Amino acid sequence: MSEASDPFELRGMFLITGGTRGIGRAISTRFGRAGARVIANYLRDEKSALSLSALADSENLPIEVLRADVSTPEGLNLIETRVKQSDLPLCGLVHCAATGTHRPIETLTGRHFDWTFALNVRALFELVKRLLTQFDERACILSISSLGATHALSHYTAVGTSKGALEALIRHLAAELAPRGIRANVLTPGAVATDAWKAIPDAQARLAEAARRSPLGRLVTVEEVAVSAQFLCSPAASGINGQSLVVDGGATLVA
Repeated sequence: MSEASDPFELRGMFLITGGTRGIGRAISTRFGRAGARVIANYLRDEKSALSLSALADSENLPIEVLRADVSTPEGLNLIETRVKQSDLPLCGLVHCAATGTHRPIETLTGRHFDWTFALNVRALFELVKRLLTQFDERACILSISSLGATHALSHYTAVGTSKGALEALIRHLAAELAPRGIRANVLTPGAVATDAWKAIPDAQARLAEAARRSPLGRLVTVEEVAVSAQFLCSPAASGINGQSLVVDGGATLVA
């Protein structure tokens, strides 16, 4: 990542998995506005991908949407080929893509775990392995986690376990890749009102309770999460490695 007069400016190319919806979309847009060329990966939601492309066109932002299933060899091959075709160094990888099922432990199966871990954890491992030679000498890796990685939440066993493994993976990447100049960190949002909540039982009640518990008296926004991601991927955070930044308005501070 080249020097910039503005320490929060982003240069080069950033790959953002799950980059067309919710938090991922906010990060793709924020990074594009901050100077990065963005590849926003998605899989199923064509409408959201087209909407992001239209926004990028209207603001003249260097954001490209790319459909690929990063939990499969075919999707990983597509991503790898596209990154290697670029004339810019890969300055960052932000792993927002996530999946999972929300159900009590007695109804969970090994298939649920395998499916969840394939995207939430293994996809990042595979991407880093494949793209390691493409990273700039001061690149960053950022994973989007959740409070369920360290807190037991109702009907969150599969997802929370995968997020815990994801955070452990980031710590090992941070230590092993630091000699190459590559940093790796975790960004952990609190409750954010995105479409992902539609799959969670009692979503509205949980969101209302999260807002009530927060010292700010509200939920954090996708924009607040995105600007935190920009900070962690910018030269301003060059000394931060292997850490987890929680953006929850202080909700986890109170009993």
